[in-house]
Amino acid sequence: MNKRRVIALGFFDGVHIGHGALLKKTYERARELDAVPSAMSFDTHPDTLVFGTPAELLNTMDERKHLMQSLYGIEDVIFCHFDRDMMNMPWEAFVEDYLVKELHACHLVCGHDYRFGARGIGDAQKLAEKCRALGLGCDVIGEVKLDGITVSSTHLRTLLKAGEMETAVRFLGHGHILSGLVQHGDSRGHTLGLPTANLAFPKGVLVPAFGVYAAEAEMEGQRWPASVNIGVHPTVGALPAPLLEANLIGFAGDLYGKELAVWLQAHLRGEMRFESAAALRARVLYDRQLVADYYQK
Repeated sequence: MNKRRVIALGFFDGVHIGHGALLKKTYERARELDAVPSAMSFDTHPDTLVFGTPAELLNTMDERKHLMQSLYGIEDVIFCHFDRDMMNMPWEAFVEDYLVKELHACHLVCGHDYRFGARGIGDAQKLAEKCRALGLGCDVIGEVKLDGITVSSTHLRTLLKAGEMETAVRFLGHGHILSGLVQHGDSRGHTLGLPTANLAFPKGVLVPAFGVYAAEAEMEGQRWPASVNIGVHPTVGALPAPLLEANLIGFAGDLYGKELAVWLQAHLRGEMRFESAAALRARVLYDRQLVADYYQK
């Protein structure tokens, strides 16, 4: 028998504190109703198909799922394929045929500005009315503000591009996560005697402001402080694409081919070009100390 679900509705890019209000309510309702706390998102941002322009995302699907499950207790994260059929589905059919019949929703949670269905005709008010007609519960979560600013993925993109990482972390409610398999780089870190774990940015994922960050690196449930550089190596020859390099403090071992998550916490400085490898190494050591001091505050 398919278990009933309480489902939070949204794209959840960044899984910020505004999304958190939906997800907390979803978890609470699921406990009350003995149902599975769930979230429904899409594998592709709707703007990509609707407007024909790719959206610059804060997170990958795997990262969104990890954040929702680990921070908010969401058990099922359902990624629906967003194609032309889904884009053109009447809003009533989206609720009745997809959410209720296919996903077994018994209660829905959405934000006050949620839009869905063909041409975005469906909205929070229509959803609440349809739920009442179907005998389902529905919670509509109001606007969430911080420092008088509406919490949104759009505002977070602006903060990340400007290097305002500590402010972004307050809006997110967690470090900004970037993850992937550690890959071989140009061995610059080994040459300097300071090996790094290199992560490439997935296509379509926003690259934060270049420079050095205080971060935590997580692998297999363990975390280490890390000095992270994002950029293109201006001192030793520019890379064709930005790379994330994490220098883990207190870790010894081989990370190649392993899954690593990096949680950015603070932007310490912009990217710099140095006159020599010795000057670069000295600055990397200084940055490592800055990160160690940051986590001893």
